[in-house]
Amino acid sequence: MIINIKVTNEDEFVPNNQDIAVNFADDSSFSFTFWNNKNKTLEWYSSQAIDLLYISLAVFAADRLVPRSDAVDGWSRTIDLYIPVLEISKWVLNCELLEKMVGFLSGDYWKFHFRKREFTSREIKHKSKIEKSKKTAKTYDRVCMFSGGLDSFVGITDILENGAKNNLFISLYGGGKGTKEYQGLLKEKFIEKYKLEARDFHQYYAKVVSGIEDTTRTRSFMFFAHAITVASSLGKPVDLIIPENGLISLNIPSTSSRLGSSSTRTTHPYYLKLFQELINNLEIPVTLKNPYQFYTKGEMLINCKNKEFLENNLSNTMSCSHPDNGRMLGEKHARHCGYCLPCVIRQAAIKKSHLQDDSSYRDSGFVSGETAKMSLNSYKLGIEKFNRKYAFMTIQKSGPITENIDRFMQLYIRGMDEVREYLEGIE
Repeated sequence: MIINIKVTNEDEFVPNNQDIAVNFADDSSFSFTFWNNKNKTLEWYSSQAIDLLYISLAVFAADRLVPRSDAVDGWSRTIDLYIPVLEISKWVLNCELLEKMVGFLSGDYWKFHFRKREFTSREIKHKSKIEKSKKTAKTYDRVCMFSGGLDSFVGITDILENGAKNNLFISLYGGGKGTKEYQGLLKEKFIEKYKLEARDFHQYYAKVVSGIEDTTRTRSFMFFAHAITVASSLGKPVDLIIPENGLISLNIPSTSSRLGSSSTRTTHPYYLKLFQELINNLEIPVTLKNPYQFYTKGEMLINCKNKEFLENNLSNTMSCSHPDNGRMLGEKHARHCGYCLPCVIRQAAIKKSHLQDDSSYRDSGFVSGETAKMSLNSYKLGIEKFNRKYAFMTIQKSGPITENIDRFMQLYIRGMDEVREYLEGIE
């Protein structure tokens, strides 16, 4: 599949045998809000970070526009992406690394073709606004991802409870309203509890207007790229905190059936290693850190620095992989399905931590229909086949683990035990 990306209406480039064209200057093609935001920053974004942002948007667009059912094997697609960049020499040098990283994330075969461009009128206008307002911009010492999920809630709570000042929290949402609702609610809770400012939270939007493929494994690349681009404007090296439990990070399928759309490699150690190498090569002074790489979700909850605040806000966090599905059933508000893998790991963690859970689940007993029952059978089969003796090999299923092997093995075992203890209570 040959996809051509444009960032201006004036770009007349058309590759041979083009299949799809995406124009980021046309909201009817791809809608995103990065340049529409009123957030103030100390400096202008680095050119290579802007390129990274557009590349991530392009990858996400391709991910949504090309159905996996069209692939020869029904899953892994071959995608040639033509895209204009500001720092072409840096991207040519790092093209192979980028292809490797994105290919690992999505499970597809990517080929990137770069062409030189200059700043667009929209970018120049935005830069002018930053120059005029940077005297009133706030300085930040670190950036943290804020998804609206339970892990990011714990991560932000721990940062604030540890007394860290000058934190910038980055959120992203797409077509559905569920994620945005939870992000907005939690934002107000954090502002009230920790005396934060509204400008400490940046929320961005991105949607492929005609997207048809639902697996969207590459959404995290776009999420991180927004944060990295903003971080490049802070004028100093900063950490980008990505709070996610280690079991989800390892992305180990419970059975062979979990190798599909539910298997996401968002924070897999190998993916983050490749991503960090790319950022370093591009000379963007951002360090990716997941403080919970060796914690199960239950351990994250148990060790949270403010258990009372956590328990009071469990129901305000969203972990479900498809929170908006209930709207098609006539429900007015987004809520957890109760039986997708993130929902199961969430409920197992809450049970492990002995917290009172007032969250709304459509079906936490796996009784609502065939999908729920098949999911339960899949999880139980995975637990039945789980063997501690083979943990060394199992943790390699989703990607190479070459460092801290014993710690990852023990993490995996503890995580599976958490899920097993939860499932044992369900008939």
